[in-house]
Amino acid sequence: MAGTTAVAVVAAGGGAAYAQTHQFGTDQVGQLTDRGLVVSDDQYLDPIGERLQINNGKIMSSSASPDGTHLAAAVADGGEALAIVDLRNWKVQQLIGNNAAANLRISGNDVGQEGPTYSPDGSQLWLGQADGYRKFTVQADGSLADPVFVPIAADGPRRALVGEAVFSPDGATVYSAVNGQNRVVAINAATGEIQHSWAVGNAPRDLLMAGGRLYVSNEGGRPAKPGESTINSYNTQVPASQVTAATTTGTVSVIDLANPAAAVASIDVGLHPTALYAKRGTLFVTNTASNDVSVIDTARNKVVQTIATQPWPEASVGYEPDAVTLTDDGHLLVTLGRANAVAVYRFGGAQQPVSFVGLLPTDYFPAEITTVGKQVLVSNTRGVDARRPNNPAGHGTHDTTSSLQRFTLPGDRVIRAMTAKVFSQNGWAGGSVALAADQGRLHPRPVPVPARLGDPSTIKHVFLIVKENRTYDQVFGDDTRGNGDPALAQYGQNVTPNQHALAQQFGLYDNTYDIGTNSAEGHNWLMQADDPEYTESSAGEYLRSYDTEDDALGHQRTGFLWTGAQATGKTVRDFGEFQQFLTKPAGATWQNLYCDTKNMAATGQDTAYPLTSSSPIPSLNDVSVHGFPKFDTDVPDIYRYEIWKRDFEQHGPANLNMFWLSSDHTGGPPNGAAQVADNDLATGRIIDEISHSPYWKDSAIFVVEDDSQAGLDHVDGHRAPIQIISPWAQHGVVDSHYYTQITMIRTIEQILGIRPMNQKDSAATPMRDAFTQRPDYTPFTALPNQTSLTAGLTTLPPCGADTPAPANPNAPPAATATVPAAQQAVASKWAQWKSQQHLTGTNARADSSNPAQMNHFDWYEAHDWSKPYPGEDKIYAPENVPGAYLPAPDTDG
Repeated sequence: MAGTTAVAVVAAGGGAAYAQTHQFGTDQVGQLTDRGLVVSDDQYLDPIGERLQINNGKIMSSSASPDGTHLAAAVADGGEALAIVDLRNWKVQQLIGNNAAANLRISGNDVGQEGPTYSPDGSQLWLGQADGYRKFTVQADGSLADPVFVPIAADGPRRALVGEAVFSPDGATVYSAVNGQNRVVAINAATGEIQHSWAVGNAPRDLLMAGGRLYVSNEGGRPAKPGESTINSYNTQVPASQVTAATTTGTVSVIDLANPAAAVASIDVGLHPTALYAKRGTLFVTNTASNDVSVIDTARNKVVQTIATQPWPEASVGYEPDAVTLTDDGHLLVTLGRANAVAVYRFGGAQQPVSFVGLLPTDYFPAEITTVGKQVLVSNTRGVDARRPNNPAGHGTHDTTSSLQRFTLPGDRVIRAMTAKVFSQNGWAGGSVALAADQGRLHPRPVPVPARLGDPSTIKHVFLIVKENRTYDQVFGDDTRGNGDPALAQYGQNVTPNQHALAQQFGLYDNTYDIGTNSAEGHNWLMQADDPEYTESSAGEYLRSYDTEDDALGHQRTGFLWTGAQATGKTVRDFGEFQQFLTKPAGATWQNLYCDTKNMAATGQDTAYPLTSSSPIPSLNDVSVHGFPKFDTDVPDIYRYEIWKRDFEQHGPANLNMFWLSSDHTGGPPNGAAQVADNDLATGRIIDEISHSPYWKDSAIFVVEDDSQAGLDHVDGHRAPIQIISPWAQHGVVDSHYYTQITMIRTIEQILGIRPMNQKDSAATPMRDAFTQRPDYTPFTALPNQTSLTAGLTTLPPCGADTPAPANPNAPPAATATVPAAQQAVASKWAQWKSQQHLTGTNARADSSNPAQMNHFDWYEAHDWSKPYPGEDKIYAPENVPGAYLPAPDTDG
């Protein structure tokens, strides 16, 4: 762009006191250390200023009242839709939602990515929801009353899913970015009538009025041109890469309100434009995916400067600028969501290059920033992570918090000094991404996890087995060697004998964390080493997309784990992971597939019920084994094993092999314990097959949950069972080092020579301590299941019920699928509830059930309806479960 100045933000890392994530040692999530509070994504928190923790969910967006006395925060994942904060007394004044804690009840707690919006005189507040706006009256004390819904009709399959709303100066008109329909509308504020509509770019998100014009950030960029490469995003084909499946354009639409019939203008900006802010004839646009800020001269509607928000030289992406403001004294403040920081610049005018001052630390994922008087106010989406004081027995990932922080902007010298602290808290150190030795040097000796990317590894084949939703305590709480709570053990040794045997033979990792709250986040953390801002900010309204396999907006421009492997010349085979579509032939019930599995195992024949999985992402679809079914709890995992086994014996492994083994999600026809046992047996058989093959000598198998949302853990809800199985893995150890999914992905990258995808995995320390240079080639022999795989079925398979092996008398007993007479009525209600869930069939979706209800149901089944859920004193019917107000993660309702 003519006249554009790129300003790199390169801060000296010399002040960083700790190299990468080694600094965590054996720290645990939730622990307050001298470096700050430990959270689950390889970061410490020690924010500047004063913190107000909000225990009612994650802040999606917020705005201050015109008089600066209150802040309205749209929140999600806590049964609320709005939290009204009294800024004068620094406390939550009112909660609005559909749970018992709400001071004002509304029918739905879905909230959009942007808003809420106060009217110019402060008398109204409009909250964006799925099909329009919830309009409130603001009372004299700042609280809200009289909710009225202002609908915007669906356009075919596309609901409104509104973004930001802004008022005309006189308050008579509300302009709305209708995100789901790629348009902006003018609404009569009194009647709700739509008076005008303008077509804009893809996924309009933020909206701002300046100089008689409306500016709208189009997160999906411009409309596609004929013949252009595209990927789907909420029923719109948007310009996107066929390799990374990420959008390739970003625009700001301009509507001239003085001439509403005029064509809407468009300004090209960076990728994923999100927040807009205008002052002094200048419009600032945060481009979240390209990690920069576009500076637009509104007199000419032209980009005159681009500010790079990339503080650490080792990585150019993954900081995710998502909000911006300009102080009266000329400090430009930009929140870096994934870096837990505010970047501070000196701004002298649109035509003058900015100068970087430094970074200030925030809480977890700052998403909004504003000034109220001399105070800077930051809304942090995740606050202090999932530490809501909720259940005395343990923590869950849905115990989400958020926080507000406020501070007076310090002097430049202090800001520069605090930059080193932000570097340290993120593990940003020089040389984190060291490349292979020069060709002129002697080639280094192979080691399991090379020090430099591209140097040889003793491991040639990596297997990544992704499971669903279990906490560490649920599986390994009964293993007395580690830091487990046996009272929370739900699927112990008699349900998961293979995982327990693997932990004995190889290692037990009792301080390892998943990061996401749910599957939408978890699979992204594994495939992208990040949960991009789009998915993070969509958590209040997952209707646009839950899992982003079929949504270009959820993908980072640097690609996925598999595209990184392909870029280095490595081969990839995918078995269900990150797949979107599944077709099933008639008769492919769980029962018939179970019998088909037994027949395949006995005869070596192929399946009689061929299923087909596929991905809308060409680079993944091309390396997928389509007969291996994606998520569907109506498919036994031992069936998936048989499909994989045939492929493995015919083709051998790729360098990177990815699996989605999803039965341990539960919710299918058998009961929960049976499905977890099925998952355990399939896992054991896969590892048995690999370890008895010629490929074992140079293989490593990583077993991980996508997230750990489906139960409690006494340390933290994000703590999850992971396993590293290889001749080159440490054997028989209990490893209590702090590890996360990010460090595991970085380990795989280091083994295969894959360039890290963003600043998160670039900063992560590979798990070298989990490996040894003295291999032990002893194979693993799978154990038979000790819990019946057909337990809980209402209709037995045609080949009969499963007969498990004898249970281990020294382990906690497994469920027997019996219901005491006193609990039969409540169990019947739960059976009716289960029949209404959507976890089976071709349209099955992970996490489509209310999480609190799902977790209680699994617990009751696993304990034969004899034990209340931990921390409670009775067994509840579905409608009475504490937390049952929470919507299913993939719905708004």
